[in-house]
Parts: sequence; structure tokens; C-alpha cells
Amino acid sequence: MAPSQQVAATKEPSANGTAAPAPKTKTPALNERILSSITRRSVAAHPWHDLEIGPDAPTIFNCVIEIPKGSKVKYELDKKTGLIKVDRVLYSSVVYPHNYGFIPRTLCDDSDPIDVLVIMQEPVVPGCFLRAKAIGLMPMIDQGEADDKIIAVCADDPEYRHFNDIKDLPPHRLAEIRRFFEDCESLMTLIRQEEREQGGCRQRLPAVRGRLRGHPALHGSLCYLHC
Repeated sequence: MAPSQQVAATKEPSANGTAAPAPKTKTPALNERILSSITRRSVAAHPWHDLEIGPDAPTIFNCVIEIPKGSKVKYELDKKTGLIKVDRVLYSSVVYPHNYGFIPRTLCDDSDPIDVLVIMQEPVVPGCFLRAKAIGLMPMIDQGEADDKIIAVCADDPEYRHFNDIKDLPPHRLAEIRRFFEDCESLMTLIRQEEREQGGCRQRLPAVRGRLRGHPALHGSLCYLHC
């Protein structure tokens, strides 16, 4: 059926015999058409579940970047929404030596996707994806579980795309990467220790406040804790 015939088919004659205009359909709002939600998705996709690993995997695979090179902010994927969220700012002066992300549609023992450190010349925007080529593996243990990191190069970076093995990296670059992960592991141990100490402080705080309220020297003084 021709377009003009389709339009004509939607029109009905009015009382005077002329064709009545077809009823107008309401155009959905922009956010209704493109935004993702838990129960309804139209265009937006979840980078972990919906993005393909890539037709050339395992040689060349897609990698979603969470943290750009040189960043002191640790971004990570929010599994529920698929957005990139700020997890924390790194302790001390440690920064990510290269772009860091994950391989979509993969799963490790810690219920997270496989982590990848992608060596390339420039930092990229968190949430984008690129083609990467694995050249080695950095064995890691996190809280008793294997948390290995894949070391890769950007397959579309002319400076690094010819690297095929981690031995191709300059010794200093390899030492830099190893030291970064060692520092991160030490910092995570420090963070967990502080969290445990803060948890103990929170548990003891009500008892301390109770004793202070009952202390005769504090009644009527400016030091009284109103909490």
C-alpha cells in the first residue's frame, strides 16, 4: 500500500462528506524513549550484560573502562543500574597507571567481571569501551579469593598494538604495574582495618555517651554531649 493510501485509510468521512483528519498520537517524552530503568529499557544497555565480548575474542576483546589513566578516584560499575559510580578516592598519592576496566559477559570467583588493566597512550572517559589484546596476567588474592588482573594493550593504539607478550614491556613499566597492585593491596588492608576499628568505636560509643551523661561534673556544663 502506498503512503498516501495508508493515510487515506486512517481517515473517516465527516458529516459533510469531507475526510476528517486522523487523530494525532502523543509522542513519548525523550526520557521515556531513551532512558533505562529496572523494569523497562528501550535504547540504553547494561555494559556488563548487554555488550558483546567481541567477534575476535579471545585474541581481541571488548573492554569497558571504569577508571581512566592517572586517576586517583576509583570508579566502578554499579551492577544494578549499569552506571559508573564513584567508589572512593584512593588513599595516599597512588594513581592508576593505565586505564582500568572489565570484560563484559564474564564472571570471576568474586562474582565480578574479569578485571583488565589496558596499557595505552592516553586516558579515556569512564564508561566507554575499547578493543583490547591480552599480553599477560597478574595473579592476585583478595580476601582469600583469586582476583587475577589481565594486563592488556589497546588494539587500536599504534604505540602498543604490536605488543603480544608481557615480556615486550620495558622492565620499568612492568615494575610500575606490579608496584601499583601491591600498593592497592596494602591500602585495601589498611581500609579494612580502619573499618573494623570504626565499627568497634560505633559499638562502644552509646556506652561511653551514657557514662558521660551520668557524670556529675558534666551536668550543666558546656561539655555536656547532646546526642
